[in-house]
Amino acid sequence: MTRRSCAIYAVGIVCASLLFVGIGLVVAQVFRTLMHNRLKKEIVLVEGSRVFESWKTPPPPVYMEYFFFNVTNVDAFLEGAKPEVKQVGPYTYREYRYKDNVSMVENNRMVSAYNIKSFVFLREKSVGDPAVDNITTVNIPAWAVMNKVKGSFWKASMVAIWMNSYGSGLFTTRTVDELLWGYEDPLLARVASTNPEVEKVFGLMYKKNGTNNGEFVYHTGVENYMDYGRVETWKGQSQLTFWASNQSNSINGSDGSAFHPLLNKNERIYIFTPDLCRSIHMEFEKDVEVNGIPAYRFTPPRSVFASKEENPANEGFCVTPQECLGTGLLKVSPCRKGAPVVASFPHFYLGDPKYVAAIKGLSPQRQHHQTFLDLNPTTGVIVRANKRAQINILLSRISGFPKTRSLNETIFPVMFLNESVVIDDVSAARVYKLLLIVTLVSNFPLIIVGLGAILLAVLIILLVRAHKQKTSTEEDTSYSPVSDKEKEDPQNGTYIGLSPKGDP
Repeated sequence: MTRRSCAIYAVGIVCASLLFVGIGLVVAQVFRTLMHNRLKKEIVLVEGSRVFESWKTPPPPVYMEYFFFNVTNVDAFLEGAKPEVKQVGPYTYREYRYKDNVSMVENNRMVSAYNIKSFVFLREKSVGDPAVDNITTVNIPAWAVMNKVKGSFWKASMVAIWMNSYGSGLFTTRTVDELLWGYEDPLLARVASTNPEVEKVFGLMYKKNGTNNGEFVYHTGVENYMDYGRVETWKGQSQLTFWASNQSNSINGSDGSAFHPLLNKNERIYIFTPDLCRSIHMEFEKDVEVNGIPAYRFTPPRSVFASKEENPANEGFCVTPQECLGTGLLKVSPCRKGAPVVASFPHFYLGDPKYVAAIKGLSPQRQHHQTFLDLNPTTGVIVRANKRAQINILLSRISGFPKTRSLNETIFPVMFLNESVVIDDVSAARVYKLLLIVTLVSNFPLIIVGLGAILLAVLIILLVRAHKQKTSTEEDTSYSPVSDKEKEDPQNGTYIGLSPKGDP
């Protein structure tokens, strides 16, 4: 056997082996499974894991923007006209967050923590000075007190006298700082003198700067990676008590700071939001890319805040059967001490058009008012997010308060917020490196198949060349007479000589 033949056989054997092994590994997805199992073990909320420190103190900067609706025709509205508002903002704050009192429980199956948030004003990202800029808006303390005493003629009469004596109207003009971080309201101070449980200071973000919103207990994901970051209890409760059904009171999903790895486009993402006193879900919308990192965009569908007629599952969020609001709204008074607070998306985005039509100056836009999460599907890391919510007050006629008799029932917008985050460059580089490793290891069988394909091409070339050489040799070696005239052998007949073609 020649050296060339040995080479062809060797190449053929190696080629067949690589293709057989490579295709087998691709079909069985061995390396992909190994890599996914490694991710499931490393992405857990335990000391020393890849994600624990960044979970406790998230490195990407978070910004909180506040937009207010300044009322421009208060007197006309109180006489029955359509209200007019003008959006003012943003007033931007850098939000610093970390988890405090972190402790492992139940043999690393769960971890408890308190979420601390603090805010620092950023003048360069804001439209004005919150200590100077005035906003005319709904007098929320007055409406809260009026709703509390409605139905009682004597209490309503007393509160009406107090409001007149303190000059508390249905609307008020305050600075942005006062509306956000608190001011002492004279009517609340009077009520607090007889009811110590009532706070005399009111602010939309009062006691929310440098504080926590209760203890959370999370699943670490050690037992099941799908439970990574899932909330088990909040303030010691596994079920809420605000709503009318068990489904509505369920605490589902994470708190929005952690999501399990290996996400699927077909799954729902659940988030428990203490500010809304409920859990909401998000669904896949589209593929996006942020700083070179691929991500799935999840957004809350219209059904989250749909009316009970449109989504019967939402009937449990009706405070009473008579207090069921339309699509796009959620009355959160059960967890706001009875105040007539209504939550929605900004400018009533995804809501019933009648709420937008009732207020002049609103214009819902997907780009500016949609809430979304961009999650890397392999690691579950948040690469970009915008949480947008609006605070409204339900205004209506209240017996015992003559100033309200000309009012039509109106969902009046007060403020909306935009909490945003984009992954920082250092974190992005770390995630990109991890994704590169995952991709290379998962696709290693394809590399083997590729090498096998290359050797197959080499084998084909060698076989073609060998075939050509063999054909050439056969053509060059043929039978011909010794001379042009065949020689006659008297004994053996014609004598044939073996010689190359051409001239003898």
